[in-house]
Amino acid sequence: MRLTALFTIPRVLRHSDAIGADLPPDDAVVLDAPDSTLRAALAAATAGDHGPAAELLAGTRRHAQWERRDTCVSRLARASLHHPGWLDSWLEESPQDPDAVLVKADQYVNQAWQIRTGARAKHVEADQFRAFHAVLRDAVPVISAAAELNPDDPVPWRIALTQARGIQAPREVFDTYLAEANARDPHHEGCHVQALQYLCAKWYGSHEEMFAFAERAAGQAPPGSRLHALPLQAVVEYLIADEETPDPDPYTPRAEAAVTRAQALSDSYAPGDREAAGFRNHLALVLWSMSRYEEALTAFRGIGVHATTFPWTYFGDPREEFLEARSDTRVELAMRIPFFRASPTAPATGAPDWERELAPRSLAIASTGPTEVAQAALICGHSLRTAPAGSAHTYVEIVPDPVRGKRAALLPEDPLTSAADNFTTAEDWPALVLHRTPERSSFTLMHRGRKVADHTWETAAPATDHAEATATAGALARVYGLTDPRPLAHLLRATGDPARHQGELVAALGLPPLPEGYGGEQEILAGLPGAQVLARRGFLAGMRDTMTTKDGVHPETPPPDEPHPARWWLLRTAALLLFTAAAVYAWWTPDIGWFRSTVTSTVALYVAGKLIRALRRRPVSSSPPPEAS
Repeated sequence: MRLTALFTIPRVLRHSDAIGADLPPDDAVVLDAPDSTLRAALAAATAGDHGPAAELLAGTRRHAQWERRDTCVSRLARASLHHPGWLDSWLEESPQDPDAVLVKADQYVNQAWQIRTGARAKHVEADQFRAFHAVLRDAVPVISAAAELNPDDPVPWRIALTQARGIQAPREVFDTYLAEANARDPHHEGCHVQALQYLCAKWYGSHEEMFAFAERAAGQAPPGSRLHALPLQAVVEYLIADEETPDPDPYTPRAEAAVTRAQALSDSYAPGDREAAGFRNHLALVLWSMSRYEEALTAFRGIGVHATTFPWTYFGDPREEFLEARSDTRVELAMRIPFFRASPTAPATGAPDWERELAPRSLAIASTGPTEVAQAALICGHSLRTAPAGSAHTYVEIVPDPVRGKRAALLPEDPLTSAADNFTTAEDWPALVLHRTPERSSFTLMHRGRKVADHTWETAAPATDHAEATATAGALARVYGLTDPRPLAHLLRATGDPARHQGELVAALGLPPLPEGYGGEQEILAGLPGAQVLARRGFLAGMRDTMTTKDGVHPETPPPDEPHPARWWLLRTAALLLFTAAAVYAWWTPDIGWFRSTVTSTVALYVAGKLIRALRRRPVSSSPPPEAS
């Protein structure tokens, strides 16, 4: 570690919790989140019903909503790879339906790329390439049929451009396909993105050709078109190119111009807009890679919960890469703020949608009584509410603190998981921590202070790998004493309805049912019989209560702090000034030994700590409320 890093750690600990405090929590971030209509169509399709998907695509065709049609076709095609029955029955019922044929054409292309994978050509096996090209050749008549059944639709030509790139079609074929797409919609984003991929250096073009194409398309695009961000995608392709760059880089001015254009486009969309998520994710990545962290944080605010597969998938798991870049941005900004300067506050833009609707709802089910949970959680660093769940289990939820504790700021992002990590340490009983958002449901099993297993269901995600589901089911069965883990593995591989699968798993483990209201409001245990609050304690107070509380007795909640009189403030302020001056004099004068210098410094720090704590907990206004009229 560099010496300068040691001096920035205190800054990070002090400021990182405040920077980006308005960003959605990690659990609320969803990859490629569909809108409600598309989500319903995907859920019905995975259950075997193609009706909602047919109605959705027919509407996009009637109203010539080509961009939305492209998005829906792509998502439905990917879903059909893992649940093909609904598409097969749709084609049997209506073999000439232009919407069904279009999804089938895109399914062929998605299947081919799934076989090839996104790896560089040198890392793809020969057998993979043969299968890849065979599936792409099979797609040709289906793509042609889709184009003939709906001649005004540019989406078949987007699929054709992707297929042409895969089969190494010559430039004249590419030019023909692109001309056909432009004849139907000269500003269709999907077609231009696929054309840019064909023209980039890693396929059949060059950096210069790619940038020129993207800049020309952006220059001709109407106001508000997402094509204004196409040069930004060219910047991403340039950044990931595995080659030496000259100094000075000739493409730096073009990259900066692309960022400026994309920022102007982003400003024209509302924060959290799903339609802007694609280019905003590219913008955040480019700004982060340029070390322009203030602007990157603004881009992350605009993204909200809507992470996208591209461009993050170029670097690993897309959701993890997104969250890591967002966290790194906050740390880098915290390192630049002087320690004694006040932490920045988030811009006052009102409560965002994710806070009202998409923030994760969290609940833990501990396999022991409330008293045991309360005694084990005395020093967890969070305020908890517990409620009996039958005779042998306890529901646990987080109670938000008006002032966040120092230890909580250093703990992982999710407070309930970190609390369960703490209160299950050295205990024989486990705790199942559940999270739920409109898009995804998950659980984390904590036992003896460590994570034993976790799993996530998402609305349109494919089924979990069989080996992974079997291993997770085995871990759950061992902890809960079940002899047959196969029903658990079946639930872990279920798709389509995350909330239902989560509830079914809780029942299969023999745990009490999820309380009414879970998934709606943030705090739901207050109305249950026997609910009690375990207020957050300081570390020393928690240790004292741990050693003095009798077994079988719920620890008492510490009384709230009373407001201090003016005399209290005056005496402590005077003591702080006195002992601070004494400490400075003691360390400055060589005749005074280290012991007395240390004592005066310790007393000064103690008094300062008491004053800071009282300042943080003081009421905002001491004046009485106005009388009601």
